[in-house]
Amino acid sequence: MTSRARVYLRLGRVSNLPTVWTNVLCGMALSGAGLRAREAALVGLAVSLMYVGGMFLNDAFDREIDARERPERPIPSGLVSAREVFAVGYGLLGAGVLIVGGHGYAESRGAAPAVASALLAGAIVLYDAWHKGNPLSPALMGLCRVLVYVTAALAAGGQLGIALFGGGMALLFYLIGLTAIAKQENLLAVRGLWALGFMAVPFLYTMGTPLTGMMGIVAYGALAGCVIHAVRLLRGARKDRIPRAVVTLIAGISLLDAVLIARTGAPGAGGAAALAMLGFPLTLALQRVVKGT
Repeated sequence: MTSRARVYLRLGRVSNLPTVWTNVLCGMALSGAGLRAREAALVGLAVSLMYVGGMFLNDAFDREIDARERPERPIPSGLVSAREVFAVGYGLLGAGVLIVGGHGYAESRGAAPAVASALLAGAIVLYDAWHKGNPLSPALMGLCRVLVYVTAALAAGGQLGIALFGGGMALLFYLIGLTAIAKQENLLAVRGLWALGFMAVPFLYTMGTPLTGMMGIVAYGALAGCVIHAVRLLRGARKDRIPRAVVTLIAGISLLDAVLIARTGAPGAGGAAALAMLGFPLTLALQRVVKGT
């Protein structure tokens, strides 16, 4: 692997991509559209490009702060220029929107998929440009992931119904808590444990999931174990515990997706939930190769 490829992998935080793929599966499942492998793969590719593009832009916008606080990052360390990172980031966002829009047109689904993906791209740029010092940034980050649900649902020809709205709110509250914690990565102790209160919302919303069958029980229990493990890490005073907790909670996004899929009780939901659960160990494994924070 070339040095430039390694730099791009770091900038794109590609280790978190499994959670994006499970977001796509979940959005399609919650919309009632069902899961079609080719379609899920195509939309997954498009949203992956947008995620990686957003991560590039995150570093580009944060280059001055990183020069002071994280000088080892690619831009302040001189491995790549900010101009190149901006160009690649915006290019990947545009490519993702074009793929989703083209798919929607080819499947006669109107402009809705293209509009949703464009809104997702806009939310990503807004978060990247305005997340430092912004008290609303956790909600903006959560909104980006919710818009992945919406984009996947519309691209698959599904409906934006109650299930998608409820699942989106559960994901939003989970990510508000996660993002608030991630912002404290350089602190010796967590001063915002209130953020974990937001993570109670997904559990309350999905309390009935274990009643849907064995996969519902497994997924719900796995998500609970993930959050409990992260909370135990956050209780320690060692500085390295917060990044470890954040990585665990990021991987836990796939477990929440699995719970929401199982909760639908639709035919094939158990298998789809099992597939989504694989995103958790895959994300943790990839984090050992490429840091996701």
